[in-house]
Amino acid sequence: MANVEIYVSAYCPYCHRAKALLDSKGVQYKEYVVDGDSALRDKMVERAQGRYTVPQIFIDNVGVGGSDDIHDLDRRGKLNAMLGI
Repeated sequence: MANVEIYVSAYCPYCHRAKALLDSKGVQYKEYVVDGDSALRDKMVERAQGRYTVPQIFIDNVGVGGSDDIHDLDRRGKLNAMLGI
């Protein structure tokens, strides 16, 4: 199974939506809460090549974007292969 990381904010509905999709697939992921942690948010922005909105999702260290992006990958039938499931 792939290594999945997700940068989130506690009150972000898009973050909850993205995590719900991953949860529905039984995917384990490392969650980073950026609320109040400017150093962690800066790291996220750097990894995400300037994108600063949450969530930012990484699969095997490749940035795949946010909630809409991961749901689009799922609709197109590409997410499961990326996740190794």
